[in-house]
Amino acid sequence: MRSERGFTLIELAIVLVIIGIIIGMVLKGQDLIQNARAKSFVNKNRHWETTVWIYFDRKGGFPGDSDRDGKIGDGNVCQDIVNANFANPPYTGTPGTDFDCAAGGAPAGGNTINTGSYTFYVFFGTDGGADAGKNVMILCKDSACNAFNQDELLFVEAFDTSIDGTADGSTGQVICVNTAPNTINVDQWEAVYNTAPTAATCTAGTSRALVYYFDSKR
Repeated sequence: MRSERGFTLIELAIVLVIIGIIIGMVLKGQDLIQNARAKSFVNKNRHWETTVWIYFDRKGGFPGDSDRDGKIGDGNVCQDIVNANFANPPYTGTPGTDFDCAAGGAPAGGNTINTGSYTFYVFFGTDGGADAGKNVMILCKDSACNAFNQDELLFVEAFDTSIDGTADGSTGQVICVNTAPNTINVDQWEAVYNTAPTAATCTAGTSRALVYYFDSKR
């Protein structure tokens, strides 16, 4: 008769340990990928900010500030940045082909940050009307600034931490707000709050925009 032999307890234990190590490596790999995406998101946002400051240094005013009163929102951020002919522009796509800076132009876009399967929109404006308040950079999950989900908040918090040192959203130069800008111009990459928005802790399903006071403290 043929003798059949099963696994010993030691062999089973070794197999379970190996499986545990593999699972741990997979989970760690996922965390590393997510962390790399968050860093890429932060770097791309800083690229936008740097571009605005380089424009200011070149032109003596911010893009989107047509009357040169120091307030963004009464001009065309998109057209100004495109016309500046940056060697390494922050926008995605080709002007006139992939996006159109004209009001009501088609297609709209160019001001997006893509990281993995996630897309975010970058806007510039003020927190007190087109000719008042403080200049801000506004980050949204889409062109209408709908609420962030839990996964998107990981990127939001990463940017907050890079600027303020903590992922809070209720204090510092980077804040989470529960209201969308009063005016959003997707074609021209501009968004304006009529009055300064109230800071709130970043919360999935509630926070609708990340507002960065890049030009001054709140």
